[in-house]
Amino acid sequence: MASSARRLGFKNNATQAEPFADRAGGWLDLMEQATYLHPITRACMGFDLWNRAGLGQYGDRMEAAVTAARIAASDGKGAIFAPLAMGGAGGLRAGGAPADRLVRWLDGMETACLTAMRHLDDIEAWSTRAEVETSLLSGKTSPALRAVLTEWPLVSAPMAEALTRASRAAVQRNLVWMEARGLIREVTGQGRYRMWRLNV
Repeated sequence: MASSARRLGFKNNATQAEPFADRAGGWLDLMEQATYLHPITRACMGFDLWNRAGLGQYGDRMEAAVTAARIAASDGKGAIFAPLAMGGAGGLRAGGAPADRLVRWLDGMETACLTAMRHLDDIEAWSTRAEVETSLLSGKTSPALRAVLTEWPLVSAPMAEALTRASRAAVQRNLVWMEARGLIREVTGQGRYRMWRLNV
């Protein structure tokens, strides 16, 4: 592990001068040596080591977060669903002792999962309410539009038209009807290129 750590530049700051393949190889070596760890712990380790290895752009944590999420879900033994960003920045913050980083990571994961579950509960409650309220409407557009709105965080009229296979007029009529009843709200405040979301 020490040679891999040296390859990652933990002993010196020469990581930027090393070829990317060497830096990535060092990261992979360390991750391979940590296979005995639980996938969630390995995900935290991989996330933390990503920038140290010089693999991401300066300050960009997106690649590291996506890679960590894939590691956490590996082999189906880890967290199949780990929306870390929903838990705030704590779990994604670098710095401190490894044990402190792991605690922040796990706390962030727990907070994120609870937040996501509450959000999914809100969507389910909205879906039930919307089904009752739109039962007065005839046609196939309303149920199809409800399904689109529950699956996507933001929906435009052209997107809804494509996903529901309904006419633009039918989609817009249903969007206006749902907005008037407080089921959805328009979020752009514009006359064109408008987007709607659930009003949960």
